[in-house]
Amino acid sequence: MLAILLVTFPFFALVLCGYVAVRRNLLPTLAIPALNTFVLFFALPCLLYRFGATTPIAQSLDPNVLSVYLLCALTMVGVTVWLTRGKRIRWKDAAFGALVAAFPNTGFMGVPLLVKLLGTQAAGPAIATILVDLVITSSVCIALSQLDSADEHGVRHAAGNALRGMLINPMPWSILLGALSSALAVLPPAPVMQTIGLLADAASPVALFTIGAVLARSQMASSASTPLLEYLPVVAMKLLLHPLLVLVAGSFAIRIGLALDPFALMVMVLVAALPSASNVVMLAEKFAADSGRIARIILVSTALAFLTFSGAAALLTTP
Repeated sequence: MLAILLVTFPFFALVLCGYVAVRRNLLPTLAIPALNTFVLFFALPCLLYRFGATTPIAQSLDPNVLSVYLLCALTMVGVTVWLTRGKRIRWKDAAFGALVAAFPNTGFMGVPLLVKLLGTQAAGPAIATILVDLVITSSVCIALSQLDSADEHGVRHAAGNALRGMLINPMPWSILLGALSSALAVLPPAPVMQTIGLLADAASPVALFTIGAVLARSQMASSASTPLLEYLPVVAMKLLLHPLLVLVAGSFAIRIGLALDPFALMVMVLVAALPSASNVVMLAEKFAADSGRIARIILVSTALAFLTFSGAAALLTTP
């Protein structure tokens, strides 16, 4: 367990640094969008491209990983909406609550953390889960968020927004471009690859720092208090139910003969054990959902994941 904590501590410590920097006014909140832009459009796509280009395409786009993880993601969305929707929490807030329950912080935190913990072979299955969450899980939840408006136009409009958001998001494209480079065994010229490498190396520390900054800004901007029962159960589902569901579903798939690599399953379980994706709070703000509730789920899940994720990693990696 101590060996795992020695790996995970620096990652969560960088999140704390970003949080403290904003709370202490060392970093102005107006600078956070610039950090997000750097991570989302420059550093993180380079990191994902580099991993994709150097990982066999059979690992980064493994149909067995994609199908099992997708089934679990959709199950998480359905269960969370069913358990949380009520008089106070309508479709919009239930849908974004389901998104933070099913969407781990794989891009900003998970890929570099899992590679550090398990080696570069962990990148392939982790990248596959990012594709599922960015392309399908997010789109489904955004569409569900519009069901409060009964007309078909509302859902169609939301689906269109989700599709446009996916098309302009550089992360899926960088993954697919990396997979194409891997399949064709073609890399950019050395100077270009070195530039990509420099940006990729900056992705992890800046992304983790930015997570903390975003969480601090969201907490400071939220004036209304959210009852504990409206967000703590979602935190528990994210940190406990999600990885357990992936473990059970993956183990059952292997038992019935699906060619799912046990190592890939371990990576998928640890992906599911990650805290909620920090970018969901920005989506919630964009669609006028209760971003304060979403921010609390992300904040608490990130704080608790230092222990729960480390514990899961220790259990799964112990011989």
